[in-house]
Amino acid sequence: MVDIKGQYLHIKTAVDAAIQEVIDSTAFIKGRAVQDFAGELASYTGAAHVVPCANGTDALQIALMALDLQPGDEIITPSFTYFATAEVIALLGLKPVFVDVDPDTFNISIAATEKAITARTRAIVPVHLFGQSADMEPLLQLAQRHNLAVIEDNAQALGGSYTFSDGRRVHTGTMGHMASTSFFPSKNLGCYGDGGALFTNDEAFYTVMNMIANHGQQKKYHHERIGCNSRLDTLQAAILRVKLPLLDQYCTARIAVAEQYNTAFAQNANIKTPYKDPKCTHVYHQYTLQLADHIDRAQLQTRLKEAGIPSMIYYPVPCHMQDAMKPFVPAGLQLPVSEQLSSTVLSLPIHTEMDEEMIQYISALVNQYTQS
Repeated sequence: MVDIKGQYLHIKTAVDAAIQEVIDSTAFIKGRAVQDFAGELASYTGAAHVVPCANGTDALQIALMALDLQPGDEIITPSFTYFATAEVIALLGLKPVFVDVDPDTFNISIAATEKAITARTRAIVPVHLFGQSADMEPLLQLAQRHNLAVIEDNAQALGGSYTFSDGRRVHTGTMGHMASTSFFPSKNLGCYGDGGALFTNDEAFYTVMNMIANHGQQKKYHHERIGCNSRLDTLQAAILRVKLPLLDQYCTARIAVAEQYNTAFAQNANIKTPYKDPKCTHVYHQYTLQLADHIDRAQLQTRLKEAGIPSMIYYPVPCHMQDAMKPFVPAGLQLPVSEQLSSTVLSLPIHTEMDEEMIQYISALVNQYTQS
């Protein structure tokens, strides 16, 4: 699905030198590269503050912990997303409240979110799914009316942007009270292991998130609150410093691949290509098709596999239908868009190293099967 090795070979000299520099310094924990990367990432996104951490799941957990919520407080989040988004809510003794998504963008439905708000609601966690921002302007207005916090799950859309009605164009991860992201190797900005970060424009949240990620302490051995141990390795920060200046180039390459796919599938009535919201820059962490109901998705995957083409289903089971979430889901809850998507979506390879021949080969096989 991604060609991490091919991408590495283009930047091998710089990456190897950065790794060697860390090894020579032996500052493997909280080395200089970590804070340098945090500053550079803040400058790139326009966020006032960045807190590096161990992974994207930790990032979301730390953001929720910074809100000082109480057991049973409700957090609204979309059901059509990776399980980690809901998992950390439940892990902290909070109640995930699942809502449906927009049938075009696959992102959180504003109308569904408004209907789900109760007296116990404390926050909304929109997910910028597959590389495209949720519709943040009306969501932020809704949150403000109800005095709710907004934590952006930006694990899949780093490098993307959103344009407000007044013309302001801002990076994903800089609009809510806080945001989380992941540097998992397959991400648009991926390291060579695990890594994550938090974003905020609020000084108080920045201070608290820093403390939580460091065992709840500002001063060593003086613990002011319960926290966790979540650090970005210096080695990973050094690698990310090499790759961050290339992020826009990587996103442009993914967009070019998506546009070629779109052209190839334009006349196929059995395929719905990814919708691009005109307010957003879609950076295509995934290129996800929606297949017509009568298309046998499993058989299509088999045909692709036989031809040496990987494919993935993101996500085969929506969160509200996961066994682990049964204690939180009202009996009979139906989220028809999420359920429909889970049975019809299919993601094709998309990465920075794809060429026209690869794209034509993949799209021809998909068209051949779905139009026969």
